[in-house]
Amino acid sequence: MKRIRLLVVDDSILFREVLARHVRQDEQIEVVGTAGDAYIARDMILKYEPDVMTLDIEMPRMDGIAFLKKLLPQYYIPTIVISSCGDKKQSAMDAGATEFFEKPAARTNSDMQRFAEALCAAIKRAYAKKAGKVTKGGNAIQSLSEIRDLRGSGIRPIHYRSDKDADQRTVQAAPMVQGTRVIRRTDTVVALGASTGGTEALEQIIKGFPEDMPPVLVVQHMPAGFTKMYAERLNRSCKVEVKEAEDGDRLRRGLVIIGAGEHQLKLCKDSRGYYVSSKKGEKVSGHCPSVDVLFTSVAEVAKDNAIGAIFTGMGRDGADGLLKMKNAGAFTVGQDKETCVVYGMPMEAYKLGAVQVQAPLYRITDIILDKLC
Repeated sequence: MKRIRLLVVDDSILFREVLARHVRQDEQIEVVGTAGDAYIARDMILKYEPDVMTLDIEMPRMDGIAFLKKLLPQYYIPTIVISSCGDKKQSAMDAGATEFFEKPAARTNSDMQRFAEALCAAIKRAYAKKAGKVTKGGNAIQSLSEIRDLRGSGIRPIHYRSDKDADQRTVQAAPMVQGTRVIRRTDTVVALGASTGGTEALEQIIKGFPEDMPPVLVVQHMPAGFTKMYAERLNRSCKVEVKEAEDGDRLRRGLVIIGAGEHQLKLCKDSRGYYVSSKKGEKVSGHCPSVDVLFTSVAEVAKDNAIGAIFTGMGRDGADGLLKMKNAGAFTVGQDKETCVVYGMPMEAYKLGAVQVQAPLYRITDIILDKLC
């Protein structure tokens, strides 16, 4: 069984090390790292990919509640706040904490053992709440990694039908067609947008792209600093090259460009072909980078020579832009409710009529590749 990956964040070296030692006694939990402040925690989240985080409130440079408010809307991770400030419980919960624990007044071995046992139970609850998925057939899927595993098993519950007459539909059940694809639409631009839960979703999608994939542009809501580390992580694990956007980057086959934090990513074109603009700017639809900004530029520049897909995330960023892409002749896809961590952005796009095909996450790579062949 998969062990739950835990990151412990507390400015007290003694407390975080004692806590980590006791939590490690639970065989279902792996403490992948400890951090003394929010900035170190930020780096560790992308380095170690924890499933759950424990977080102190009173820390140097940035307090835990401010960190939660900045992090969770863009990179969701179940967070249990552990603090001596009992009066901050409601503030922590309002910021998105899954549970709140007061630090034990006594720190004897038996006191810490009892505290750790209660905390371990909370960690498992937090992980189960995030990871639990239900398929249309009602079978529980424990995590996105297990959804990825379905691709390699004999289970093929959903199949995309490329009937051109359908305008907006949900994919239907049928056997999957096997075989090696030959990508013919090499001049197509693929644009992807996501927010809460999107880091895992996009990783699954991009890992399925072949080396000769047409160029891909991605906006994932993330703070500055996260996007570069995220791109580097994907670059190490994917067949395609993945990089953080730099102003003037030229598009080419086999390249995936991730929009930089606090920069708006746009598709541009000149006599030499496609390139990107990546510049600091104001928030659009509440975000910088904004999925709406990317999708709108793709609709204006690539028109019907594009594919757009919108994934899990809070709010409605990307819905209007995806509709512009569809109206310009692009092919559009939305992640379905069952496999979203948050069915917000894809739902708003679907309600607008911007989504031509709505599908579970584990089918969207195949859907995109089908359109390119």
